[in-house]
Amino acid sequence: MKKYIYSIMIVLASLCVSSCLHDEIEEESVIKDSTVEQNDFDRWLEANFLKPYNIEFKYRYALNESDMGFYTVPADVESAIIYAHLVKYLCIDTYDEVAGVAFTRSYFPKMFFLIGTWEYRNNGSIVLGTAEAGKKIMLAGVNELPDVLDYFEGAELDEYLNHYYIKTIHHEFTHILNQTKAFSDAFKLITPATYVADACFDTDDYWRGRGYITDYAQSEPREDFAELLSEYVTHNAAWWDTQMQAAHSETTNVRESDPSAEYGDVLIQSKIDIVRDYMLNSWDIDIDDLRAVINRRMGDVVAGKVDLNSVTIL
Repeated sequence: MKKYIYSIMIVLASLCVSSCLHDEIEEESVIKDSTVEQNDFDRWLEANFLKPYNIEFKYRYALNESDMGFYTVPADVESAIIYAHLVKYLCIDTYDEVAGVAFTRSYFPKMFFLIGTWEYRNNGSIVLGTAEAGKKIMLAGVNELPDVLDYFEGAELDEYLNHYYIKTIHHEFTHILNQTKAFSDAFKLITPATYVADACFDTDDYWRGRGYITDYAQSEPREDFAELLSEYVTHNAAWWDTQMQAAHSETTNVRESDPSAEYGDVLIQSKIDIVRDYMLNSWDIDIDDLRAVINRRMGDVVAGKVDLNSVTIL
């Protein structure tokens, strides 16, 4: 019985080999590329991002571009159109104006990837965006934008857009610049002992008194640097002065446990001086000029002078 089964298997294998040897290779591959028909928004993105800057603006959901550690949803097309205009007008066009088109083409990330919701961490904080390998920026919370524009106006709209969207792009772009040209180690030595890994869960509200412009800046020197630059350029001088005054007054609380602690505003000033020198010496960018352009352009957005819904190619 075993010999009989063994013989049948040999015959079948021989037939299979014989059949395979006579099969002809098809000229057309059975593997088909997925195709998506372009819409007006795709053509607008090609004209405003891809052709002039070689930047891919991905708003359609792609699992391999998303972070598997979070629950995420696709961006709505209408929301993606708004965000594309904000990125172009407040970020790309800003650096074109301040540093030149050649700078933007060379150093701006080659991909933006959008997701509809925020990414929520276990400590209660949310991820607004991430930068990867100097090539890609992920932007979250996109589907909130239409409601934000309907609900807020004036200074409140300015602050909300800056805090949750525009500052994120400048923050992540700072990481890309730092990956290309490192900032001075002297920055890390200004507050070397007070960085904390889970800074977003720090609720004692004395971070400015310890020399940090935001609570998240406390997480590590790299984030501290990016927070300083992005907060500085997306706010006006009056806002900055208010933060420095708060940093000075909050130091009183810090000095109760550490009488030798330096005043927070002095520490922040030492850091922003290094940030200023880095941007000027490494990239020939004056951060006051950058701030002036961003604030002027944000004023245009808040005043309704920029059509955030158009996909007309000019």
